Amino acid sequence: MEIRTQNLCIGYRTKKQELVIAEAITINIKNNGFYALIGNNGTGKSTFIRSLCRLQEVLAGTILINNKPLTNYTANELAKQISFVSTERIPSSNLSVYELIALGRQAHTNWLGALTKNDKKIIEKALIDTNIVSLQNKKINTLSDGQLQQIMIARALAQNTPFIVLDEPTTYLDLENKTMILLLLKKLAKTKTIIIATHEINSILPLADELLISTNNKIIQGKIEEKTIQNVLKNLFSDKFLNFDTKTCQFYVKKQ
Repeated sequence: MEIRTQNLCIGYRTKKQELVIAEAITINIKNNGFYALIGNNGTGKSTFIRSLCRLQEVLAGTILINNKPLTNYTANELAKQISFVSTERIPSSNLSVYELIALGRQAHTNWLGALTKNDKKIIEKALIDTNIVSLQNKKINTLSDGQLQQIMIARALAQNTPFIVLDEPTTYLDLENKTMILLLLKKLAKTKTIIIATHEINSILPLADELLISTNNKIIQGKIEEKTIQNVLKNLFSDKFLNFDTKTCQFYVKKQ
């Protein structure tokens, strides 16, 4: 299982012009592992994530899942490969937690949408893996933001895909809940490939197996211990407020 890109160019296209955000992107995301996409605002993190999930058209190049071009997948086939957790708040709804998570099985159920014993088993495992069994009968409009993020991750697990892609899943959360979600994703990466776009850079650096760094109209892939990656991190932000310590692999605030 792998996702590869070949000379990928991402951005936006209108009737009059193309706006290129990043280009010449060539990365290789292999089976199982925790991949963190980090970088400055406006460098294309969300655009790249949405392109991987075919929620946005690429400008050029190719995305391949298991050596098959992304464009050749049907919607149902793709839903069995990639599940997506967005940064958007869940609309107010009278659905129960269990019912919302069960929606993750849509790509696998018959035309009636009836849940089989196997579907229910997968949903129950998703509840257990995300530690929300006690919430399954609660209505989603009664829950906290942290609980809702756990539920959306559980729905992605119920979709039972080899790849889970998340765009800023900790945006609305306090420090404790941010840490809880990141540690949960790290645990899930033992059996899934997790790709997360995040601004929680200092929190994610010790957890990520590999980094995807969005900078200077490109995306660079590598491990935190690699010198080239540390050099990219050192130059990721201006040195006006922040420095990067290569020994601790953390950013720290400069004394003013």
